[in-house]
Amino acid sequence: MRIGELAQATGTTPRSLRHYEQAGLITSVRSVNGYRFYDAGVAVRVRNIRHLLDVGLTLDDVRVFLPCLDGDVTEGPASAQALRVALERLAVMEERIAAQVAVRDRLAGVLAEATRGRIRPVA
Repeated sequence: MRIGELAQATGTTPRSLRHYEQAGLITSVRSVNGYRFYDAGVAVRVRNIRHLLDVGLTLDDVRVFLPCLDGDVTEGPASAQALRVALERLAVMEERIAAQVAVRDRLAGVLAEATRGRIRPVA
């Protein structure tokens, strides 16, 4: 299938597919006119890549899952390396969330002080 067909079948963009290919996560063959052609099985791999990205992993993280990207990545036991990568990514997310909560709390405090008695709180 051509890149546009694969993009439509997987709910992604041709640009993303080219990016995944550049990252070594998927492969294509080139026709004489330069068009990329993908095996139909690549759609499963792309959907798995999208799933892993949607849960917060990076493309570098996804590389750890290469051996299982052609099947159902949500089934079966995870490797120790995959669990380590997922736990590390979760820790990074938790740090970012904590930092954002701290900034929000500081802003809320400043606003509460600045508007004390002048503006009703929004519910």
